[in-house]
Amino acid sequence: MFTIGDFARHGRVSVRMLRHYDATGLLRPAHVDPASGYRYYTAAQLARLNRIIALKDLGFTLQQVQDIVDEKVAAEELRGMLRLRQAELETAMAVARARLVQVEARLQAIESEGHMPTNDVVIKSVPTVRVAELTATAASYQPEDISPVIAPLYDELFRCLGSAGITPTGPGVAYYEDAPEGGGRIRVHAAVQVSAPLQDGAFRILDLPPLVQAATIVHRGSMDTVLPTAQTLAHWTDANGYRANGYPREVNLECPENRDHWVTELQAPVTQT
Repeated sequence: MFTIGDFARHGRVSVRMLRHYDATGLLRPAHVDPASGYRYYTAAQLARLNRIIALKDLGFTLQQVQDIVDEKVAAEELRGMLRLRQAELETAMAVARARLVQVEARLQAIESEGHMPTNDVVIKSVPTVRVAELTATAASYQPEDISPVIAPLYDELFRCLGSAGITPTGPGVAYYEDAPEGGGRIRVHAAVQVSAPLQDGAFRILDLPPLVQAATIVHRGSMDTVLPTAQTLAHWTDANGYRANGYPREVNLECPENRDHWVTELQAPVTQT
């Protein structure tokens, strides 16, 4: 038999953890000396300990681990538990990847602060354009709040257009405004150019008003990394005697499957100060 210290070394766990497993009934010692209270374990118990550690590493609770190692969970139920855990981990990885993109974008913005390139900004007028659109509300104007809202909107918009037999005639145009309820919330408009009669219904077709003056810049890459480009535009606007009159429109010039290869023009309505 092994003392609790030796068993902990062989099992690569702490003595404190073994005592906790004993207290919860997850892994009882094979023998407890009645006089000294010392715990002793057998080599055969290492297999149960290894299984406990493996299941814990998968993210199961101690109660779930105990049910599994005590064979209180049927094989089909265990498969279901593992599939659910797999889905949870995949979701967590996707969230982490999105956060990493945001961190990288903010690092780029910080590193370029004070020496923003300005030669890519162009002042031009934007004509009226007819679009079909769906709208929803985002918690803020930050990319991490906009992206999860606008992507499903576009999916639903294209589904609705297909059902209505309407084919887009130009690029997507996303635009934004402060939501009526306030609190920093943003009304998101996911639109695409069409040639069809005005309508309200499952989706809306309207004429997007012209921009007499717009400061424009081209962003290359996923919209999750738009922050440095948007800040370049804001710096240029301020440094060249203009004042922004609302949020920039986003015109999707190229949208291949790989979002890192997207090309988007930002069109900020401005007036001269």
